[in-house]
Amino acid sequence: MKNSCIIIGAGLSGLVAAHELVKNNWEVLVLDKGRGVGGRLATRRAAEAKFDHGAQYFSTKTPDFQSFAENLIQKQIAKEWQLQEGSANFRHARLIGIQGMSSIAKFLAEGLSIKLSEKVIHIEETNNGFSVKTEAGNSFEAKAIICTAPAPQAIELMTNSHLNFPEIAQLQQIKYHPCIAVMANLKEASNIPQPGGIAFENGPIAWIADNYQKGISPAYAITLHASPAFSSAHFDDDLMEVGKNLLKEVENLIPSDSIDSYQVHRWRYSLAYERLDENYLRAFTESPLIFAGDGFGIGSIEGAYLSGKSAAQDLIKT
Repeated sequence: MKNSCIIIGAGLSGLVAAHELVKNNWEVLVLDKGRGVGGRLATRRAAEAKFDHGAQYFSTKTPDFQSFAENLIQKQIAKEWQLQEGSANFRHARLIGIQGMSSIAKFLAEGLSIKLSEKVIHIEETNNGFSVKTEAGNSFEAKAIICTAPAPQAIELMTNSHLNFPEIAQLQQIKYHPCIAVMANLKEASNIPQPGGIAFENGPIAWIADNYQKGISPAYAITLHASPAFSSAHFDDDLMEVGKNLLKEVENLIPSDSIDSYQVHRWRYSLAYERLDENYLRAFTESPLIFAGDGFGIGSIEGAYLSGKSAAQDLIKT
């Protein structure tokens, strides 16, 4: 068995790690429990409208990620969104997927071996590495594993697999805010000022975006993100009622008679507000087992990118 790796999770970290390994002649299989790639790089369609309902944009700080972003722009996958024109909360341009944030993940997924709807439920160490079993009843083997699932899910998987190692205590330090996202189809244009995004510092709403102004939706459509406090308090409430109440909070921007329909999505692990300083975490197991994702390093989209790439580079060195 040549150098091989199973990557758990087809979000940004997992896709970037896969690219780095494949580039160095590794055999890589990415497994994800969802029906599509990207994780919170998520875009949903409803009727004629499209919504970015997870990550809304990203910025760049490090030279490595700036180079990645420039490549996305050059290939017409991403573009700048000049949010500072409409809100004092943003002092420099953000970047978005031209066809929605999920288009970035789909671009990265091209050419990779990915199996969707494959939730990993058990990992067993073998003489040659690991054997992985999924809820669908399938088994896969590889010499190494990179797990990019949110820390609580990673901990649950390790516990159920009876893989006990001291590093689990470090994973327990990673904490996430939840987020309730509301997506509304509109009959007419919203009253959100150009260029279509507003961040709120107080109250039940953290963010509202006009997907039509953003340029990803051919029809009028808005995305609303509840604040971490509101999302935590109402996470298990009736979602349609929660969505209705949140939309009432922004009637000045979205008049109720302009709403054609709406849907609500819950992100249980939306924002890692307590992270590990390192870009990844390697367990002291016989074969390489590495944890990565936006719960490491600087967090957010850039942190997820750097984490996945660093995890793969560590694996390549060893």
